[in-house]
Amino acid sequence: EGRQSLHPRSSQSNERSARHQNLKSRCGWEVGKRRRRRRRRSISIQGIGGGVREVPKWSSKLRNEELSSFLKWTLPPNLRACALMLFCPLQNEINEIPFFDIQLPYELALKIFQYLDRTELGRCAQVSRTWKVLAEDEVLWYRLCQQEGYLPDTSISDCSCWKLVFQESRAKEHTLRTNWKNRNGAVSQLQYELGKVLCDVHSCDGVVIAGYTSGDVRLWDTRTWDYTAPILEPMHGAAEPGSQPHVSFVRINNSLAVAAYEDGTVNVWSLMIGRDPVHCYQHNLRIQALALSLEGATIATASGLEVRVECPNEKGYWETVFSYLLLYAGRYPVAVVAAEDVVYLLKAENPSRVLHSVYGQPVTCLDVSSKEAAFGVKSLGWMNEGNKILLYSLQTSQCLATLGSSLGDFTCVNLRNSPPHLLVTGNKDRRVRVYDLRNNSASCSLYAHQLGVSAVQMDDWKIVSGGEEGLVCVWDQRMGNKLWEMHARHPVRHIWFNTHSLITANIPDEKSPRGASILDDDLTAHRRHRGIIYAYEFSMDQLALESILPICRSSYDEVAGYNYNIGLAVPYDNI
Repeated sequence: EGRQSLHPRSSQSNERSARHQNLKSRCGWEVGKRRRRRRRRSISIQGIGGGVREVPKWSSKLRNEELSSFLKWTLPPNLRACALMLFCPLQNEINEIPFFDIQLPYELALKIFQYLDRTELGRCAQVSRTWKVLAEDEVLWYRLCQQEGYLPDTSISDCSCWKLVFQESRAKEHTLRTNWKNRNGAVSQLQYELGKVLCDVHSCDGVVIAGYTSGDVRLWDTRTWDYTAPILEPMHGAAEPGSQPHVSFVRINNSLAVAAYEDGTVNVWSLMIGRDPVHCYQHNLRIQALALSLEGATIATASGLEVRVECPNEKGYWETVFSYLLLYAGRYPVAVVAAEDVVYLLKAENPSRVLHSVYGQPVTCLDVSSKEAAFGVKSLGWMNEGNKILLYSLQTSQCLATLGSSLGDFTCVNLRNSPPHLLVTGNKDRRVRVYDLRNNSASCSLYAHQLGVSAVQMDDWKIVSGGEEGLVCVWDQRMGNKLWEMHARHPVRHIWFNTHSLITANIPDEKSPRGASILDDDLTAHRRHRGIIYAYEFSMDQLALESILPICRSSYDEVAGYNYNIGLAVPYDNI
């Protein structure tokens, strides 16, 4: 009585627990609970031969192993393989999924789970065994792999476990990003001593094309280092051997390689056929611009006031199309041409349409995507509003955005390779700017190069820029800091990268270096005046400074060659 008087709440709780126990005994809850516990402890299985064996109700993995051993114990040898093949798929079949307070068909529940991402699928797999089977369905993880861009050209039947493929791809992507940030990988120099001075470089999907002052055009496939880089032969009869003019421009895509020479000649090679050109045509004046479609076989050249486009017809014969091609828009080829302060939109049905024209505001750079065109405009005169980037729609020919207002000239712009709603530019004021097209403002500004930016490209997390002083910088876009840099002698004129490789080209402005002889067969031009091409491979887990030298990978099948500074006394093929 004293304890009850001191603690009145304890007496109330005791009375409440007594009423609860009385209610449970009336409803038979304890009895049902004991029966359920007894039922879950083990299961009895009767084999074909009449044997009975108790199997504990463990996890699904242990249960599968126990049942498989039980089948081997009860069945004759000629039926064991068939029973195992038939039994294992049947035990995982689920017709209905418990979805809160209702039962849904498996197909309908799978349709609902397709709206979940990888994190939400992992959380759903921890709810129950049924939800775990549903969350690990191959259809869901194959869809996630396709959304993330992993193995895009495969079907669902190509792999047995798409969740494992997704995990391996994520781990590989994390490793590549770490190697990019720490500059871990292999670096090589793509050199061609017989070509003299480097004139122009272009690349597509790891295949590099380079043109030289000797008139040679050479290919490298950086995806396979054992691949022998061929020298593309000019059109037979176009010029005598040894008298080829300098190469002005080179372009390459998945099927064609194109080179334009100083005398107005354009040679076209097919990457599927061989080293001999498949087409050749001539301009009367020096070629000022060369463009090649990203897909297909369409070439455009600009010489003087003439813009000419060549493409094969349905029968395979090359013909002239009156338009300047950079991309496809519907049935007809569409292109954008910048000439001084006028920007033309050229189509087959309207070849002389002016997209933008302001007197006294010349265009300094240009890039085109599938639906838009971006170009830099220089402002002159007493009403100097600052240099800007204009974004136009190719379908409506309307100005979509006016970006920036800087004192320096915009020297490069990259719209084609930029992520959606983003645009990266380079300026003479030493800065790299990233513009957000949704609010027409600069989201990032990086102080990059002392002599101005000459080339730039970006993806979803990094920016690679090149300057006139020969410096290549890799930036973290989100943090805004420089990860690493690489310096060479000449200006950076070409930058291309994907998830695992980077290609840069330092091309000299002076094509006749000091100390070089006027003879065509003279190879004594100093190497530092020739220009250089760097190829980085970040999928290899090694430091860039410890990569194998190009001389150790060379096959040494060239008849003649010259090296200004001999690095090795004997060039071994295998070291």
